Amino acid sequence: MKQGSPEISDVSAFLAVARAGGFREAERAGHMSSSALSDAVRRLEAELGVRLLNRTTRSVVPTEAGRGLMERLGPAFSEINAALDYVKDLRDRPGGMLKLNVPVSAARLVLPRIVPAFLRAYPDIRLEIVTEENFVDIIAAGCDAGIRYDERLEQDMIAVPIGPRIQRYAGGASSAYLVAHGRPEHPRDLLNHACIRGRFAGRAIPVWEFERDGEIVRVDPPSPLIVQNGGGTDLAVDAAVAGTGVVFTFEDWLRPYFESGALEPVLEPWWESFSGPFLYYPGRRLVPAPLRAFIDFIKAMPREG
Repeated sequence: MKQGSPEISDVSAFLAVARAGGFREAERAGHMSSSALSDAVRRLEAELGVRLLNRTTRSVVPTEAGRGLMERLGPAFSEINAALDYVKDLRDRPGGMLKLNVPVSAARLVLPRIVPAFLRAYPDIRLEIVTEENFVDIIAAGCDAGIRYDERLEQDMIAVPIGPRIQRYAGGASSAYLVAHGRPEHPRDLLNHACIRGRFAGRAIPVWEFERDGEIVRVDPPSPLIVQNGGGTDLAVDAAVAGTGVVFTFEDWLRPYFESGALEPVLEPWWESFSGPFLYYPGRRLVPAPLRAFIDFIKAMPREG
């Protein structure tokens, strides 16, 4: 309440004493000590400039002003208590909105294994997924949490593993392309191939990195097609299937095409591994109930390799 107005706690103490019929009775009902209740009522009376309770050694009875205050405040405090009970119930039975900011790769490769089961377990939670490739301030973006890889996490965030803990970048090309142009045996062979590449908005095209038996090779091959990572990856893969060239992206993204025969693996012994993604959120003492439910849910899931 604003400065100069009675404290809510003092008003609550008055209502407890008036309803219980005395200070000791209010204390036995589970409120504060009788002396603390007496001090609170005395402060409230001093603030209002009117006596609210007539006290004798045998009874405590509201004055006319006290009865009027009870009649007007009673329904309001009942609403307050009902609202607090509602919030406590959400703690035990989470509901409401959970908004996550995630890269397209996580929306496609990680969340499909999690979201349906989570929503079945928590039918009162509404989940909103915002796909964003660039690292954003999740608080400024109105999100509760995000998913990113460890090299793009801020130091003041709490990070929880989500999804597979080890992933790989994989290469693929159509059989028709490989028959026409040959199969690369070493990453440097890609300098003589058409390579379909991606980059993040506003950034340079990253070189392709390969690793085998501790040897790391980086190449910057020619490219007839450049897409934006995430949103343009499907186009890159479709172009590779159509014979445009060699594509490198998440192994999980390409696996269905390998299994169907639409693409053949390229330079598989050189595919580089990297650590899986993390759910990250600000360090807060009280985590919103829907987010806490999501964190507990992913922690309880079987760990992916």
